[in-house]
Amino acid sequence: MKIASLIAALSAAAALTALGQEGVIQDVKHGAKKAGETIKDGLETAGEKTKETAKTVGKKTKETAETVGEKTKETGETVVRKTKETANGTGEKASGTIQKTHHKSRKAASKAKAQTTEEQTTDRDSNRPAPSPTP
Repeated sequence: MKIASLIAALSAAAALTALGQEGVIQDVKHGAKKAGETIKDGLETAGEKTKETAKTVGKKTKETAETVGEKTKETGETVVRKTKETANGTGEKASGTIQKTHHKSRKAASKAKAQTTEEQTTDRDSNRPAPSPTP
């Protein structure tokens, strides 16, 4: 009977150990399942955040492109306006300069003509014999 008691005790101990290990395995499975769900939730959240960020970046890029387009258009218009102003101003200045140059040129020509006439008169006088001092 002692042997039967010993066998029964060993069988009970083996059964309890097997049941204990089964519980540990179930706990590990449950923990792993929970960790997997947490990771899945985290990835879904990250995916949503990435999608929102991509939309925001797209929107900001579009706004920036529109602003750059407007500024480029304004700059082009300013360049055209300034070029026209410069061209018109240069035309007026050139016209005035031409008139001044023409006036100065005519004035110089008149002066030269007068000087030449005066020199010719002086030359004629010097070519004549001096009047004799005899009375």
